[in-house]
Amino acid sequence: MGFLDTLKISSSGLAAERIRMNTISRNIANANTTRVEGQEGPYKRQDVVFTATNTGNEFDDLMRQAFDPGVKDVKVTGIVQDQRAPKMVYNPGHPDADKNGMVAMPNISVMEEMVNLITSNRSFEANTTALNSTKQMASNAINIGRG
Repeated sequence: MGFLDTLKISSSGLAAERIRMNTISRNIANANTTRVEGQEGPYKRQDVVFTATNTGNEFDDLMRQAFDPGVKDVKVTGIVQDQRAPKMVYNPGHPDADKNGMVAMPNISVMEEMVNLITSNRSFEANTTALNSTKQMASNAINIGRG
């Protein structure tokens, strides 16, 4: 595995975590949204699905599997909606209240989303550190060759 492979793997992790952070931020922003255009009921929490994918062309992948089968890129394969039922809250004055005064609220725990955001941020930072370390090693290798 060379410098370019390492850069590619780290950058795929950065891209995936950026999408995850955006999705988590959208969940937090809509934690009290009771009505979504084109959707029945309140906002539904979304989750990002990651998949480990091969890193290069077919020949590269076959060679890599023979020597280091654990090397994979990260790819976002989808964003799925949480299928849990909404929280029912008694609020008879709310415009979306039913005849019993109950309002369907998104089943989003802001605390859980904040923990997910911190975890995603740490993964982003780790990929940034790996990317910068790889760049520094490549730069050092070039300088050794010069002199």
